[in-house]
Amino acid sequence: MTQHVDLLLTNIGQLLTMESTGPRAGKDMQRLTVIENAVVAIVNGEITFVGTVESAQGFKAETIINCQGKLVTPGLVDPHTHAVFSGSREHEMALKQQGVPYLEILKQGGGILSTVEKTRKATEDQLYEKARFHLDRMLSYGVTTAEVKSGYGLEPETELKQLKVAKRLQENHPIDLVSTFLGAHAIPQKYTNNPEAFLKEMLSILNQIKQEELAEFVDIFTETGVFTVEQSRAYLAEAKAKGFGLKIHADEIDPLGGTELAADLRAISADHLVGASDKGIEKLAESGTIAVLLPGTTFYLGKEIFARARKMIEEGVAVALATDFNPGSCPTENIQLIMTFAALKLKMTPEEIWIAMTVNAAHAIGRGDSAGQLVVGRTADVVIWDAPNYLYLPYHYGVNHVNTVIKSGQVVSKRRDVIDSTSSSKS
Repeated sequence: MTQHVDLLLTNIGQLLTMESTGPRAGKDMQRLTVIENAVVAIVNGEITFVGTVESAQGFKAETIINCQGKLVTPGLVDPHTHAVFSGSREHEMALKQQGVPYLEILKQGGGILSTVEKTRKATEDQLYEKARFHLDRMLSYGVTTAEVKSGYGLEPETELKQLKVAKRLQENHPIDLVSTFLGAHAIPQKYTNNPEAFLKEMLSILNQIKQEELAEFVDIFTETGVFTVEQSRAYLAEAKAKGFGLKIHADEIDPLGGTELAADLRAISADHLVGASDKGIEKLAESGTIAVLLPGTTFYLGKEIFARARKMIEEGVAVALATDFNPGSCPTENIQLIMTFAALKLKMTPEEIWIAMTVNAAHAIGRGDSAGQLVVGRTADVVIWDAPNYLYLPYHYGVNHVNTVIKSGQVVSKRRDVIDSTSSSKS
């Protein structure tokens, strides 16, 4: 019996389906389903068949893509980015190399306050165009779903402006976006001596954010010199009461207890975690809160100690990976580079890395039921790689291995014209 399909991917060397009923934790992060000599069929943007070429009989396709023995995987998921901002801070690199302390850079008008100033001055359209540029680049590296945070306003008007831009991008850009309100990203100068008043101001716009559907999650930076565990607990508790999911920038530098707080509040994720304590890691495993690790940030800041991914996985924590793309501490959209950092600095295996960038990353932003897997019934978000197998990407670093990105069954990014497409063909 002939089956009519819109798109048929054939001659796939290795296909990673990443099928899973929930986040993968501990030893389960080592388990990959790999189908060799595979075929994927797509109808109306949805996957209708996954299997070997021997079992793929009777298909008639509008378009056939011959993958020429290449690796094919789900679209990658980036669960932690700050993609909506204005300006850049390249001039600060030389100051950092000279050993100028960050607080001194702040006094000179740099640091996060520099980005805040430029973001406040930018129009919605200017922020939209700049963010679209960055998202286009992320898409070219294989990202089809991503989280994007506010946090460069530190005042209601600009925070709302950032979130409105993210909503416009979600409506118009191929990448599916999940928005997080990070108003509590830093303490603005006028609130230096009264951070509680600033947090109250940020909480005052939660009703509007909820009503206008501008964000699904609320985040806070729990760290030395920013917000304490006690302040963060009260802030997040109020956000949770208003129906928001919770995220925490936790223990990036010092082990303050942000990791434990994330577990106590059943946050969907705790991010950074370089200084997470043994107790905090144990509680993450117990709570099911996903650890989102950002090795690109640790690398860019020149730190020697990275998050203890091996300890987390051994304790049964579900680990995800992200770029943390932002203008200050990790200015890269290259999620493939993060794969190599995860291998070399976090000592994660290739299997763990792929799970962390698909299944677990999707669950870390509430998209576990729609992103990160290539299984029948899912949206066809697919990447064809110029790579012979899944081991190759962490190994060969610093370049873009994407050949073709397919989003919802449509080719949206193609870097090389080496794949043959044939219309109205049978297989």
